[in-house]
Amino acid sequence: MTDPRVAAAVAHWAPRFIAQGVDYNDFVRTTDRIRRWEDWCREWRRTAEEHEALARAAEDRDSPLAAADAWVLAAMCHHFGKFVFFDDMDQLRSASVAAASDFARAAPLLDPPAEAVRIPYAGRRMPGYVRRPLGVDRPPVVVLIAGLDSTKEEFHTFTALFLRRGVATLAFDGPGQGELEFDLPIEAEFEKPLGAVLDWLSTRSDLDSSRVAAAGVSLGGYYVARAAAFEPRLTCAVAMGGPYAFAPNFDALPSQTRQAFQVRSHSPDLETARRRAAVLSLEAVANRIQQPFLVVFGKEDRLIPFQDAEREIASVDKRL
Repeated sequence: MTDPRVAAAVAHWAPRFIAQGVDYNDFVRTTDRIRRWEDWCREWRRTAEEHEALARAAEDRDSPLAAADAWVLAAMCHHFGKFVFFDDMDQLRSASVAAASDFARAAPLLDPPAEAVRIPYAGRRMPGYVRRPLGVDRPPVVVLIAGLDSTKEEFHTFTALFLRRGVATLAFDGPGQGELEFDLPIEAEFEKPLGAVLDWLSTRSDLDSSRVAAAGVSLGGYYVARAAAFEPRLTCAVAMGGPYAFAPNFDALPSQTRQAFQVRSHSPDLETARRRAAVLSLEAVANRIQQPFLVVFGKEDRLIPFQDAEREIASVDKRL
């Protein structure tokens, strides 16, 4: 690979692709075709289209589980084609629509099914998916909070961990995420959209809204800590790989990540994005967290320094 952006994407995110459901063989053969960053989204779309064809063939022969698997694989390929790709905004928008559309085709075929929902917030409706474990009456719920470049669809493999344990899941796109990334900018005060989610959950008789946890990944780890600090209705929270403060490490991030924050914070330039990143901090916030609070972090994380986890735990006076 001669393009440093291609090399950076593979180095930083290869394990994530596999963990989130991209087939390893797809990952190898797709990245092997890519020599220029300009081709990244296009080549992932090419792989996605192969899975879309397999999904349609499975539907034609009445094989719903095979169709569901293929639609999910197609959605993941589209998602990772555009997740930090901003060279061609038309390609990004097209891939975003395709990722959401393909997963929507899979949703009713999954076992258990994923129920598409829309949650009112700030004059918009945050799209999400609820999955309920089979055979459990009014299960507790974990709300899954995406990060800077992830979406509700990317939580597909993660939801299975909770469903097997009798816990329902709600994955949604909030401000600056997925289907809402061009409608609402990143929201530092994430207790606002999370509060709207909790309000909505209280209307569901089939879910136990008195037992709601939240789990956030990467920048979602900041979001979940911020929400827990100001939203007492959360019974517990988990922050995975989240920053304590986003701005101090801003210039050390890969160029694709800095550009992702610029676009999704609706900043006209990187300097504005840098200033807006400074608002994302748990200083004088984390000490408000009263719920059971778990921090999960990898010491060799390439994007966020592990010392952020230590600062977070010290602030909430909990155990790391």
